[in-house]
Amino acid sequence: MTAAAEAASPGTGTVPGPEQATRRGSDFTALLQTARARGLLRPRRLRYAASLAVDLAVYVGVWVVVWLLGETWWALFLAVPAALFTTRLAFFGHDVSHRQVARTARMNNVLAWCMGDLVTGFSSRWWADKHAKHHGNPNLVGEDPDVDPGALIWTKEQAGARRGGRFGVWTARYQAELLFPLLLLEAINLRVTGLQAVRRPRELVLQVTHLIVYLGGLLLVLGPGRAAVFIAIHQALVGLHLGVAFVPGHTGMPMPPTNSRWDFLRKQVLTTRNVRGGAATHWFMGGLNHQIEHHLFPSMPRSNLRSAGALVRAHCAEVGVPYASDSLKESMVLAMRYLREVGTPHDSPDP
Repeated sequence: MTAAAEAASPGTGTVPGPEQATRRGSDFTALLQTARARGLLRPRRLRYAASLAVDLAVYVGVWVVVWLLGETWWALFLAVPAALFTTRLAFFGHDVSHRQVARTARMNNVLAWCMGDLVTGFSSRWWADKHAKHHGNPNLVGEDPDVDPGALIWTKEQAGARRGGRFGVWTARYQAELLFPLLLLEAINLRVTGLQAVRRPRELVLQVTHLIVYLGGLLLVLGPGRAAVFIAIHQALVGLHLGVAFVPGHTGMPMPPTNSRWDFLRKQVLTTRNVRGGAATHWFMGGLNHQIEHHLFPSMPRSNLRSAGALVRAHCAEVGVPYASDSLKESMVLAMRYLREVGTPHDSPDP
């Protein structure tokens, strides 16, 4: 774990108090001006178009090979690349929701409906609304929906609230061990939650069309038994991939106190962790390994985040803000350690 991460993580250091956190409001302004001057906020439409073309070509190619193989168990091996490139397209949907890709809001919306509701089956509007709240107040209980209690709990207070049921106490206590099994179900959870949140006929039509083509096509080509196994593997790996990309970014990082007055720079940086790695890590995580830069500049194209990293790190050092960065393995270990720590309040008896 880096020294910066130690300074920012719960239980290993001190979180800046309101006085320190609210000092000079111009800290981010200076960083923003520098990023603009270096062209890091300029759209990269051709880069996105090329990347999407490759991902879509591979994605379609995988399904064509599944169709050509037909009723054979060998087709199940293709659930792995199908999951990988489903997640790649979901990352593109994430970038579209942040208005990183197209010139107009309408075109970004069209791309979000296509990549989200139709191609991957995830509700673009529901997710965008939820994600916007997260970006506005990361890790702030009551404001960030990502730290609302659910299958996982994020604070000792949330763990304490589960004392009434033995099963709830048990799941909270062992939530670190349950993390990866739960991630295997996350893609299904996102689909079901998105369908429940549908408010417009267009969204319902697109998502139902996806389900008909996806489920019906696999049943027709593979038969019921093989189709069920393929779907289970495919959805489990999509959920795991998404979880590994998103969990390290904030889990185990400081959670602002209620009514905190942290300024924008500190609100985003102190609650966020980057994942160190090269081009392979950047590709695998869809740019979310640069969570700090993404949170400071949500509309910054993914391909510019790496360049922004050195700029942001230097700026944080200049203004005295800890900048957390760990390897993927270290990040997941820290996340699981935090989940284990908060899962059992100190004054809670064993179940």
